[in-house]
Amino acid sequence: MGFELGTVLRSGILSTTSDHASVVSINLFIALLCACIVIGHLLEETKWMNESITALILGLCTGVVILLTTKGKSSHILVFSEDLFFIYLLPPIIFNAGFQVKKKQFFRNFMTITLFGAVGTLISFFTISFGAIWLFKKMDIGDLDIGDMLAIGAIFSATDSVCTLQVLSQDDTPFLYSIVFGEGVVNDATSVVLFNALQNFDLDHIDPSQLFKFVMNFFYLFVTSTFLGVFAGLLSAYIIKKLYFGRHSTDREVALMMLMAYLSYMLTELLDLSGILTVFFCGIVMSHYTWHNVTESSRVTTKHAFATLSFIAETFLFLYVGMDALDIEKWKFTSDSPANSIGVSAILLSLVLAGRAAFVFPLSFLSNLTKRNPDEKISFRKQIIIWWAGLMRGAVSIALAYNKFTRSGHTEIRGNAIMITSTITVVLFSTMVFGLMTKPLINLLLPTSPRHSSDNNSEPSSPKSLTAPLLSSLNGSDLEIGDHPLNRPSSLRLLLTKPAKTVHFYWRKFDNAVMRPVFGGRGFAPYVPGSPIEQSVHGGD
Repeated sequence: MGFELGTVLRSGILSTTSDHASVVSINLFIALLCACIVIGHLLEETKWMNESITALILGLCTGVVILLTTKGKSSHILVFSEDLFFIYLLPPIIFNAGFQVKKKQFFRNFMTITLFGAVGTLISFFTISFGAIWLFKKMDIGDLDIGDMLAIGAIFSATDSVCTLQVLSQDDTPFLYSIVFGEGVVNDATSVVLFNALQNFDLDHIDPSQLFKFVMNFFYLFVTSTFLGVFAGLLSAYIIKKLYFGRHSTDREVALMMLMAYLSYMLTELLDLSGILTVFFCGIVMSHYTWHNVTESSRVTTKHAFATLSFIAETFLFLYVGMDALDIEKWKFTSDSPANSIGVSAILLSLVLAGRAAFVFPLSFLSNLTKRNPDEKISFRKQIIIWWAGLMRGAVSIALAYNKFTRSGHTEIRGNAIMITSTITVVLFSTMVFGLMTKPLINLLLPTSPRHSSDNNSEPSSPKSLTAPLLSSLNGSDLEIGDHPLNRPSSLRLLLTKPAKTVHFYWRKFDNAVMRPVFGGRGFAPYVPGSPIEQSVHGGD
């Protein structure tokens, strides 16, 4: 009995100590988040710094302080987990990006975005994978098999779409933002799907049927993930339009939108699909339909709530990556061969540069061949910016590297340790150097771009501002794009020469005739019994 009582007391003391340590860690991390916000605000006007780089630097400084105070035993407050990243941090960031995106600019360049994000990622994957196989076999970096090399290709094909939000402005450079960020979202989804598919792929028995099955499975995941996101967005719009929660509580409207978006992401992850694609398109559909069905107060609330959650998640992410970069457990296994670690990092960085160049310039050339209007073509200067802005690697690469090369945040296998430390080095270097240089590069190559360009004036508003239909112009005309009247396409030739305008025409007709009467949207106010709108619609009967 005494033994049992002593065991209980000891376990209680340990539990209390652990809880106290957790509370202290959380307090310190929240204080650092507040410091990031304050410092980021003070550096708002600089053309060099942004929130992500500020958080990274502060995280590195904090890691140094923790290393000194713990005498080299630890460098971070919380333990990084890929589940923490994929389940809690990434969904609000990607959803808010879809919710706030300027849809006309995004869908106007949708084919180019898909070309870069899907085909370009595959080109980058093969370039990095084969480059790693050829170069790493000449180095002493441990036992890495062909599966590890292919995984490296998938890991470093994932661009940092989160950092893109910080270094590019949707208002200042809408075209570049839509291309680079849209490609980044599709790229991240493609990289994750590719990485997961490789884990289940039998590399010992590669034949044409296996390759065909792999390709078909890839496209199945891609299409199904997108469909689930659209379905979740439409379902939320239909429920809120029919039941009109706002007549009782706007809190229910806001809660339902948040939970439906998160449910779509988690359901997709449960089905081993791409949650990134799902929650992104769920955000786009919700901004087009669901957001217009809620009350005015709910619109303001959702706009700021989603933006705030995304901002906190982004800052949390970069702050932790900065601290985790100095984790002594990851570096102690490579301390005996620092030259190898530096060499691997340099090779990976070079392969990232080559892999991105291998698809940006050729695919831009192909994209330009389909565009007759010179203003819609991607100029060489813009191609350089697109290439440069997509070089950043971030938390997706780190999370995938942890999944492949570590267990519980650290590894005791030399080859795996080198890959983890090299991944961290590439992420830090690319984010800080390429990220810092992106804005000055844009100012250098596109000096005539005004802060409020004419392109921005023709953009459809998103929940950031007022309302506008998907793929529509601000004047609300069903038959115009910008200031140019759109005639009904009368031949197949017009469809081939002006596919964007033709698709826009038919989409607007379908949206006005079928989608918005069912799912709501701009111009379809929610039904309120006894309201002037209700009386005017029903003639006062």
